[in-house]
Amino acid sequence: MIEIDSLKFDEKGLIPAVVTDFFTKKVLTVAYMNRQSLEISIAEGKTCFYSRSRKCLWRKGETSGNFQHIVSIKADCDRDALTVEVVKDGPACHLGTDSCFNDYVYKSDKLGEFSVDGLYELLKGRLELKPQGSYTTYLFEQGTDKILKKVGEECTEVIVAGKGGDKSETIFEIADLTYHVLVLMVYMGIPLEDVIKELAKRHIIDHKVKQQKMQ
Repeated sequence: MIEIDSLKFDEKGLIPAVVTDFFTKKVLTVAYMNRQSLEISIAEGKTCFYSRSRKCLWRKGETSGNFQHIVSIKADCDRDALTVEVVKDGPACHLGTDSCFNDYVYKSDKLGEFSVDGLYELLKGRLELKPQGSYTTYLFEQGTDKILKKVGEECTEVIVAGKGGDKSETIFEIADLTYHVLVLMVYMGIPLEDVIKELAKRHIIDHKVKQQKMQ
């Protein structure tokens, strides 16, 4: 742990703070802190920033209710910038979006990384637009029973592949199952974040159980 005195605030007494989501690791926003707002953030466990336009302190969520509960604050190697991991109560952006960073300036067609988040967003688009000829559209149009049937079928195929000891086949079937589970989540309006939060709760419980067994 380092002391606040070791941080390098700029000539206006400010330091940039990159706020990220603890669960999804998304960049939510970039704001500025001065010494006082940083001290308040640490003391209260919620983000407090300094507004360069209004020239005053402001607590995220004080009007919207979308508080950001701090998990950790880290300084970079030069001690002149911070990253703040948070668990948020609602949208980070004043426009009502999950993150302030939504508009691409550039995106490579070749180097774009696959992510479960990206697939989830793609499936949400399929539910909204329902493009013809799409298998996902077909599942959404058929509804809950069809989607659940496919989830059940894929579960069975994972079991068969795993029982057979075929690693590559098991990976293939797990991918199929994951896709259909995501379809179900989108159809039911279950955000990825909710599942991640549930897993995080179980991680804490599991950690406590392990500690008790060691005592």
